[in-house]
Amino acid sequence: MPAAPTAHKRLLSWIDEVAARTTPDRVVWCDGSDAEWTRITDELVTSGALVRLDPAKRPNSFWARTDPGDVARVEERTFICSADPADAGPTNNWMAPDEMKAVMSELYTGCMRGRTMYVVPFCMGSLDAPNPMFGVELTDSPYVVASMRIMTRMGSAVLEAMGDDAPFVPALHSVGAPLSPGEQDVPWPCNETKYISHFPETREIWSFGSGYGGNSLLGKKCYALRIASVAARDEGWLAEHMLIMKLTSPEGVVKYIAGAFPSACGKTNLAMLEPTLPGWKVETVGDDIAWMRFGSDGRLWATNPEYGLFGVAPGTDFHTNPNAMRTLARGNSVFTNVAFTDDGDIWWEGMGTPPEHLTDWRGEDWTPSSSSPSSHPNSRFCTPIGQCPILAPEYDDPRGVPIDAILFGGRRKTTVPLVTEARDWTHGVYLGATLSSETTAAAVGKVGVVRRDPMAMLPFIGYHAGDYFQHWLDMAKGATGDAAKLPKVFYVNWFRRGDDGRFLWPGFGENSRVLKWIVERLDGGGEAVETPIGHVPTVSALDLTGLDVPESDVAAALRVDRAEWEAELPQVTEWFEKFGDKLPAVLWSELDALRARLAGA
Repeated sequence: MPAAPTAHKRLLSWIDEVAARTTPDRVVWCDGSDAEWTRITDELVTSGALVRLDPAKRPNSFWARTDPGDVARVEERTFICSADPADAGPTNNWMAPDEMKAVMSELYTGCMRGRTMYVVPFCMGSLDAPNPMFGVELTDSPYVVASMRIMTRMGSAVLEAMGDDAPFVPALHSVGAPLSPGEQDVPWPCNETKYISHFPETREIWSFGSGYGGNSLLGKKCYALRIASVAARDEGWLAEHMLIMKLTSPEGVVKYIAGAFPSACGKTNLAMLEPTLPGWKVETVGDDIAWMRFGSDGRLWATNPEYGLFGVAPGTDFHTNPNAMRTLARGNSVFTNVAFTDDGDIWWEGMGTPPEHLTDWRGEDWTPSSSSPSSHPNSRFCTPIGQCPILAPEYDDPRGVPIDAILFGGRRKTTVPLVTEARDWTHGVYLGATLSSETTAAAVGKVGVVRRDPMAMLPFIGYHAGDYFQHWLDMAKGATGDAAKLPKVFYVNWFRRGDDGRFLWPGFGENSRVLKWIVERLDGGGEAVETPIGHVPTVSALDLTGLDVPESDVAAALRVDRAEWEAELPQVTEWFEKFGDKLPAVLWSELDALRARLAGA
């Protein structure tokens, strides 16, 4: 075995321990170089795990297909292993740390036989941050190595910055598919038994059995949300499932907005918006995760800890997200579980007229008359964020950007209006805590069911959700006594439908009209009416210039129906009761006040 390129004793000891248990054929330290990328992707092409796309159409890009049983986050196999089960709370699966480690240690024994163990040093956020957030993932999946190179700052520069003793999050991953001597590998190795386990007190991540997405790219949901949320609670900041966007008005006024939306609810589309209103400009800081800390000025500043975009592919096109398409056109991307065209390109539902023939995500022939979609609903593109043509220059600033507004949004056919402004920070936390959305294909389970998804963090809160709500409430103290410095909170719903099932609001670039009203509210303008649920714009308050939508549809999208909201009250009550005495009393007070307002008090 070659000499290790570091003297970091804790890291070296951990690698030796893992190698002794998992027994890989060899250990490879990843340096993040172009040569390494070429070698890894060449090996994946040879093994059949990747197919090289036509370099004229998609330079340096690849198509991957997973095992049909390994296509999304498996929330029922995701655990928070806190020492006290009460710290995991009712929204997480819990197992005692010692018990989980015993179960998984047995699974890990010999699990990398016949494979290579890759050492992937990575950093979430800037290497120039005052306290860089280091991690090291040990994995037997070269697909994970290629994806981590896109999604994180990884390799030799990170290892060098770690020095001999920097703290880091150990992240252990295996597909759980050892190979006997002479055994033929499969293109997508995985195991029916899956665990994605988090140990918040010791800041460790152990993942077994899955090779896809947030189950295996451990810097993403596992580190940057579940583990980071615990660190944020302990240290007085926020780790959130949020986009960050820079919005500039025609007058040159800049506002920075963070937005929390459940997966597949348009978060990436909004982060990369192309406004239809003349003179308005959106620039992207991040599309999925925001780390927010108070600055010396008492304002909440946000950074994007990621280095790439891992977006849902179906529905993404030049109408819904032209800037994502331009980003992907530059190549250097991995497309997983989309369809493959006969001329070496990729295709998914939403990309215009389907070709006459495709190879679908299962590797089977597909034609427009086929009964199932060509691409899995949770198929993904993985691409460097640096290729985004509207990437904000502040993206690389380790200080981040000062947040003016926070948006919460879900996918609701009824009840929730197009946009609502919270009365104050506490009311905003209530809106976030009761956020609801219809489930999508990003997680295993039935699609279209309304579930509560607080701050779009339901699968990602690394501790008791009641304590998480209290932490949000406590963040108000960070504004150095000046509540005006806190971001204003808004609740949006682009997905309201009419009685005939059609969308009432066109969405996508037209959402800039809602953003304009939000900016006006931030600056003390913007007409609004007081409703039982908060401040809602009048139809005339939205700039509808050039919009080919009946005013009656806009009015219906903005309508606050008391009967629909009264029907929500028992659901919210049931939701809050899950948290027992851990639910902050002020949230019960907010619910009582809403009930009184709906009753006409």
